[in-house]
Amino acid sequence: MLGNANAVVTIGVKDLGRAREFYEATLGLTVDSEMPEAQLVVYRSGDSLVQIYETDKAGTNQATYVTWEVDDVDGVVSALKDKGVGFEHYPEMPEVTVEGDLHVWGDDRVAWFRDPDGNTLCLHNKQ
Repeated sequence: MLGNANAVVTIGVKDLGRAREFYEATLGLTVDSEMPEAQLVVYRSGDSLVQIYETDKAGTNQATYVTWEVDDVDGVVSALKDKGVGFEHYPEMPEVTVEGDLHVWGDDRVAWFRDPDGNTLCLHNKQ
């Protein structure tokens, strides 16, 4: 039923202005559309869409919201660190080696970070 439908990532934020600064200036996402009356901004991210909206429930999810598949995960981590982004470390994960801010399983290289509201975001090397 939904196997051929496109999906849009939806992330709740507490302060739309502060979140826009992070998603646009820090992450480099480009606005696709806006719905000011709904306090919602939609970004283009590759062939996908990421939308953020203002809600008092922001930051309550303890799991990952979105994972970006990138060609150079080490380079993206470095660039985000230069912009002040801090990374999460999960050394307790089974069969993982933590190398700096990256979690490594064989050829998989993964890094997690949070937006200003505590929403967990992820980077993964494209394979």
